[in-house]
Amino acid sequence: MKQILIIDDDIHIGNMLEEVLIREGYAVTRAYSGTEALLSIAAKKPDLALLDLMLPGLSGEEVLPQIKNIPVIIISAKGDIDDKVELLLGGAVDYVTKPFEIRELLARIQVHLRKQSASDSPERIEAGTLTIDALSHTVFANGTEVRLTKTEYAILKLLMINAGQVLTKSVILDRISENTPDCTESSLKQHMSNLRKKLRDVGGKDYIEAVWGIGFRLQKNLDHFFTLFLTIIFTIVS
Repeated sequence: MKQILIIDDDIHIGNMLEEVLIREGYAVTRAYSGTEALLSIAAKKPDLALLDLMLPGLSGEEVLPQIKNIPVIIISAKGDIDDKVELLLGGAVDYVTKPFEIRELLARIQVHLRKQSASDSPERIEAGTLTIDALSHTVFANGTEVRLTKTEYAILKLLMINAGQVLTKSVILDRISENTPDCTESSLKQHMSNLRKKLRDVGGKDYIEAVWGIGFRLQKNLDHFFTLFLTIIFTIVS
């Protein structure tokens, strides 16, 4: 489920947007000031932000440069062309003038989320001796193809993109839910077990580490650290 952050101190507009977005299947968070928006993004990065310019504390113009790698649609009563050009050149992906037609805003949100998803999916992903060809949806371990189910592929791709980071079960389920709605909290354990076994059978080692009570992590640069470890041991023995 895509997460949208509404940054607007206008309660009525914010409530209307939240109601519509939830009805359209989005998850919604709210921020009522520039400072609150930055704190919210630091706590959980949304997939897209709707940003008003006239905010208490930090203005929208001050907040925009501090929002990185998130598409931002400006929603403002300011209609001056110079303001629009400056903000679009300053990092916003779109500019909608109040009052706006909600169907148009929803269409713009869909377009920019689609673009973001495309840019977040590189054609080739590598982590140690694991490789994913995203175009053909094939996985290789040490150059040998590993045949995975759709759910196993989605899990591995997510772990490889976030190699070295521990991902909780809830985060994994949330991130892969769009492509694998059949994966549930109860079935995730079995999918993960099958994935780890398939990788181990082909690659000859455990690529995925279970972090007790938290989640799972793809071990980053496993071969590099193993080689470094052997080098240190050899140096000590010598």
